[in-house]
Amino acid sequence: MMQYAVQWIRSLIFAVQMYLAMIVIAFFGAPISLIKTEYAIMVVRFFCNYVTWSASWVIGLKAEIRGEPPSGEILIAAKHQSFLDAIMIVSKTPQPKFIMKSSLTYMPIIGFYARRIGCIPVKRGRRSEAIKTMLEAVKPGDTPSGQLIIYPQGTRVAPGDKVAYKVGAAALYEQLRQPCMPIACNVGLFWGRLGIYKKPGKATIEFLPLIMPGLDRNTFLSTLEKTIETRSNELINEVSTDI
Repeated sequence: MMQYAVQWIRSLIFAVQMYLAMIVIAFFGAPISLIKTEYAIMVVRFFCNYVTWSASWVIGLKAEIRGEPPSGEILIAAKHQSFLDAIMIVSKTPQPKFIMKSSLTYMPIIGFYARRIGCIPVKRGRRSEAIKTMLEAVKPGDTPSGQLIIYPQGTRVAPGDKVAYKVGAAALYEQLRQPCMPIACNVGLFWGRLGIYKKPGKATIEFLPLIMPGLDRNTFLSTLEKTIETRSNELINEVSTDI
């Protein structure tokens, strides 16, 4: 009980200082972020690296990156368990841009930087309309170069929970005709979807081998799901979360 209480206090301190750092970094980074997209990415990456660094000494949570991070024009399909996996992906991806729910673009800090680095907002609602809007937004030549990141399950999913992989990722893969890099993770064991409490340990994301273009939608989606879920479960089974 005492150990839990101490870790909860450490988690609270971590959360407070992280959001204060977000405000400070965002404020001082805003002027240069208006000049060039690359500068906005630099500011965002600085914040992400700060979060992983401070997590290691405030709450005892270390971030481990496995595999070869992507480069060039590529689609990334990632397992999404918490805010931490996004932070870790951005810290190692040269030109990240997310498919994200449109409501996030109205948030003061996240919305500003999301627009500056080229994220693509999509309104949640009728699936066919959302997919059509998303595909219109990523027509070749209409978006900044870089690595387009999508969460194929469409939301944060706690370790062990089952949520279907949505057709949007397959539609992007089909239209873009780019290789797709799956990403597996176990970060939800330590940093949950909700709440302040964070567990100490080693949170891992892994960049997995490319799925090359040319598969039909159903084959791609089943391959993607099997690849991500199998490796994520293996990463989960590697660790102990006793605290």
